[in-house]
Amino acid sequence: MSLKLGLIGFGAIGKHVEAALQAGTIENLELLAALVKRPRGAVSGGLLTHEPDRFFAHAFDAVAECAGHEAVRTHGQRVLERGADLLVTSVGAFTDTALFDRLLAAAKANRRRLILPSAGIGALDILSGAAVGGLDRVTVTVRKDPSAWKGTVAETLVDLDALKAPHVVFDGPVREGARLYPQNVNISAAAAIAGVGLDATRVVIVADPGITTHIVELEAEGAFGRFFFREDVAVSEENRKTGKLVAMAMVKSVRQLASTLVVAA
Repeated sequence: MSLKLGLIGFGAIGKHVEAALQAGTIENLELLAALVKRPRGAVSGGLLTHEPDRFFAHAFDAVAECAGHEAVRTHGQRVLERGADLLVTSVGAFTDTALFDRLLAAAKANRRRLILPSAGIGALDILSGAAVGGLDRVTVTVRKDPSAWKGTVAETLVDLDALKAPHVVFDGPVREGARLYPQNVNISAAAAIAGVGLDATRVVIVADPGITTHIVELEAEGAFGRFFFREDVAVSEENRKTGKLVAMAMVKSVRQLASTLVVAA
């Protein structure tokens, strides 16, 4: 019996999930529908709908959000109350503590799960494991080329087109950094929730004209010792604010929902 999946959002991530299903690389799972903001015509075999009531008329086992903070606020609780697990990629939405608490309460009341996939950042397994013994310090550094910061508050801080050297556009707690840069540093919020929390985790955000990839560094110290993780990932052709790895990792997370073998749970 196949697990019934829904998607909220059908951009770079959603399309990769559908493509993996079509290619047969995800087993025991059926994509029933994808909820989008605006009508797109007859595409993707009629899977898409911009009408929330039509989307929620399906009986999903799990719904994967890949559409941004507003989608989490608008639809997250309804997913859980309809009896489906919710996978959230826009983890930065949980800088709103009231929203996080509300979704956790809805998940508990309906005996469902609120799942935060690894998505674009690795080492969350190590970090969450180390948190069991206690963490003293966690820092996430996110470096992207200036074009990735277009349309963000960074444009009010520096002339992105004129940058000749790396420029720090934010250095502070994840709760504030993820709120200010909602499309760019969701990974820092995932690391914070896995570790010492949104207020105690530091995020350093850098516009770097010397790179063409996205570089994320995660450093932690605690009772376990110390570790340093660095990834250097190719940029998504569909959205320069995100890396190709995000869509690949989401396919992995969706696959594991219905897989007999689960690696790095």
